[in-house]
Order: sequence, then structure tokens, then C-alpha cells
Amino acid sequence: MTLLAFIVAIAVLVVFHELGHYWVARLCNVKVLRFSLGFGKAIYVKRFAGGETEWALSVIPFGGYVKMLDEREGEVPPHELARAFNRQPVLRRMAIVVAGPIANLLLAIVLYWALFIYGVPGIKPILGEVPSATPAATAQLRAQETIISINGQATPSWQEVRWILLDLVLQKRQADIELRTVEGRSVLRMLDMSVLTPGDLDGDFLQKIGLQPYQPPIYPIIDKLTEGGAAQRAGLQTQDRVLRVNGQAIPRWAVFVEAVRSHPGSVLNIDIERAGSLLTLSVTPDTATEGGKQIGRIGAAPLIDRKAFEAMLTEVHYPPRVALGEAVRKTWETSVVSLKMMWKMVTGEVSLKNLSGPITIADYAGQSAQIGLGAYLGFLALISISLGVLNLLPIPLLDGGHLLYYTVELIKGSPVSEKVWEAGQKVGIALLVTMMAFAIYNDISRLILG
Repeated sequence: MTLLAFIVAIAVLVVFHELGHYWVARLCNVKVLRFSLGFGKAIYVKRFAGGETEWALSVIPFGGYVKMLDEREGEVPPHELARAFNRQPVLRRMAIVVAGPIANLLLAIVLYWALFIYGVPGIKPILGEVPSATPAATAQLRAQETIISINGQATPSWQEVRWILLDLVLQKRQADIELRTVEGRSVLRMLDMSVLTPGDLDGDFLQKIGLQPYQPPIYPIIDKLTEGGAAQRAGLQTQDRVLRVNGQAIPRWAVFVEAVRSHPGSVLNIDIERAGSLLTLSVTPDTATEGGKQIGRIGAAPLIDRKAFEAMLTEVHYPPRVALGEAVRKTWETSVVSLKMMWKMVTGEVSLKNLSGPITIADYAGQSAQIGLGAYLGFLALISISLGVLNLLPIPLLDGGHLLYYTVELIKGSPVSEKVWEAGQKVGIALLVTMMAFAIYNDISRLILG
């Protein structure tokens, strides 16, 4: 599933990107010789009747290209010189080059538009426990309060809360949070996030702030037992309620789990309530290894109030016209935040650990596909924006690098020299190889360290 989802994602994003170049080239009457999905040797080539473009599938699937008629890449017949890319006015060349990234951004808008009409599943923006000595605690935010808006922007889901706060953290701005209290009153709190460091963005920065979504309590009532597990061997049964472990009160299932995990191979005296009677059982957790550390397990699962958890879910959707506006806004804001993150990586304000490579992207593709079509389309929209923004960076070899050359040509009235072009290509290769090396290193680190 992961590999298939990744291949489909790459194919969709590359095809739309290259179609942007292709369509605008055709509009500018530039002859397109080949449209290829993938690089390297072509394994399938098709030319339609009456067509002038070869449509190819190549052996290396990570990318694609549109090859246009160009005197710099081969001899051009005199009668076709007017259709050569290099003979076009500079503004036409710029339009053809920028069309690829624009196509990716338009694809994201279309995907978000469809999602907002259909409905985007999310978690209600209700606060969980607020740890002491955190910015959220200082701002007097309380558990079970609902976040209505941040700096005037509505927050219909927890995902929107996270995204808005990330943007504010990058801008080092204060968050003015409108909340609805448990009693139903509307209050305004000021959240200072200036205490965050660049390293805090490597993980879940919301935890550093002191924010987490509310989760309905899971009480220590056993619902399922593993056949032959330590719990079953000791006589525990379904519907047993755990009261104490070695004299320690157990108000929630998480406390029980921690008590078991921290005592591998050690006897635990567990006080339970069963059908109105109090019993004490001795359980010896089996020893297991997790992350190089020994932990205890007894093979028991809790009774979960599924209705309570389902009540925490929401669905964000809009009428078609409003959905289009929201899709444009989402694409714009995501693009801006992506650029800010990239710039802060360059300046050292944000760690390069945030770079992700093909392994992480493939993993996210597989996870989103397993969740459902909506999650996968949302993933495609996000990666499409990233691809569009990345290609607009003024790095030689990328579309943005070509735009930089053409901008210089537009200003000085003549193309940049071949020496400058070749030097730029070498710099571009070095930068892209370095970025990819960091991204793959981060991917491997995540696989090894989790």
C-alpha cells in the first residue's frame, strides 16, 4: 500500500507539473518534442496520429520533463526556428517556466476545494490537560475549553489550530486566543510563544507550549484479554475494574499501563472490583523489549467509550463558492509558511532535521491512503504545494533558477553568458545534492530512532 500510494502521488504531481509547462509552451507555439514521466531510458514511447510530441514513460520514476525544440540542444531546421524555445521573447520563456509550479499550486486548490465541499474530518479544538509551567498555563488556558479563533481566524478543527500557531511561531508573534469556557462564556487569552527555541520545532511544538487535544477519560476497566497472557493466567477477567496496584490508586487506564510497563518480571498486587466484590490478585508482567528497553506487559485492553471519542470528531465543509475561497486561502497560507520554514532553515533559526526525503514522504503517503481518500487527497495537496514552492526557489536547475536567469536578461537586455550559466548549474547541483543528502539522513534517523 505504501509503495503504491507513493508511486501514484509522484505520478500525479509530476504529470500536473509538466503539463503546466506543456500547455503554456503549446499556447506560445513552442514545439514540444517529448513529454516524459520519469528520467533516464524510455521504456515506453507513444506518438499519437498527427501529433508532434512523444509521450514517454522512463525507467527512473522520481520526476519527469518536457523537452522543447531548442538550438542549444541540437540543430533546428530553418523553417522551425520560430518555434524554438530559445528564440522566444523572454517573457514567454518565463511564462513557460513558471507554468509548472503554478500548475502544482492550482492542483492543490482544486484538491482542497473538493475536500472542503465533501468535508474534511478533524478533531474538535477542545483543550486537554494544560501542564504547569508552560506558556499555556501562564496564559490561564484550561482543560475542556474550546478554541474559537486565533488572532481573528476561525479554528473549526484542531488541525487549523496547529497550522495557525505554527505560522505565528515562525513570525514570533503573540497569539490572541478566543475560547469558550466549560460554562459557555467567551474569553480572550494572550499566549506568549517567544520562549520557543528553533529546536522546539523539531518535535511537537504544541507540547512545548502546553497545548494538546482533549481526550475522553479511559477508565481502568478491562475489556479484552490476550489468550495465555499474564493477565489471563493470573485470573483477571473482562469487566474487572482495577482499583489499586501495590497500594497505588489507579484512576485512569494510562496510570495502570505505566505501573505494568515499569515492572517487567516483578509481582504486582492488583486490587480489583468484580461484580460488586473486592478481590486482590497477584500478576507478574511478561518482559518485552521496546526501543532497547525492557518493559512489562500483561495482555489486557481497556473498555473504551466509543461514543465519547466519536463526539470529539468534527467535519469541516463549506458551500462550493465559499469552499473555493477557503481552498485558495489554504493554498496561499501553506505556501507562505513553507517559504518561512525554508528561510529559517537557511538562517539556522529552524533545524535542518525538518527536511523530509522520499522515505518519509512514502511513509506519509501510505499512512494517509490507509486512513481514507480524504486524507490521501489532503496529503497530495500539501506535497503539491511543497513541490510548487520548492521549484520557485532561485536555485539553478530548478524552475526558479531559470526565472532568475531570465529576470537578469530582462533587466540587462541580453542573456547571461554561457560561463555564468554553467557555473550556476554546478552550484545548483551541489545545493540539491546537499539538500537531498540531509533529507535522506533525516529519513534514516527517523527510521532508526523513531
